[in-house]
Amino acid sequence: MGFSLSGQDEDDAVLADINVTPMVDVMLVLLIIFMVTAPMLHPGIQVDLPEAASAETMKMAIDDPLVLSIKADGLVYVRDEPVHPSQLVERLLPILSRRDDRQVFLKADTALPYGQFIAVVDALHQGDIREIGLVTEPVDRATRRGRR
Repeated sequence: MGFSLSGQDEDDAVLADINVTPMVDVMLVLLIIFMVTAPMLHPGIQVDLPEAASAETMKMAIDDPLVLSIKADGLVYVRDEPVHPSQLVERLLPILSRRDDRQVFLKADTALPYGQFIAVVDALHQGDIREIGLVTEPVDRATRRGRR
């Protein structure tokens, strides 16, 4: 038996290695949670969007995009608050006046009659709101192959 100046035997030495496996596990779980919840953070009401093969991925340069949603029954929402179509412009103009951009993103349900969609677009144009982005779902490649 050897004697040590520190008062500890060689067998009692403290390991100074850090086990990073639990930290990596936690980080992977957090990443998965973020990936699942990120699409849900998109503002607006959930609608069944039409698909477009030429739809580009919407790059949101805007931190807080202004999203209008039109459900199949014709109800119009500014973000997640219902608005009567006759009061839409009155509701949007104060919001847009406080913003640097005047861009509005329009989400319309696929079952919405075309006339109601045009009525909303016309109301926006009458209110001098001309920067309108149409939100669509990209067509899956598998879906596209199945239609050929």
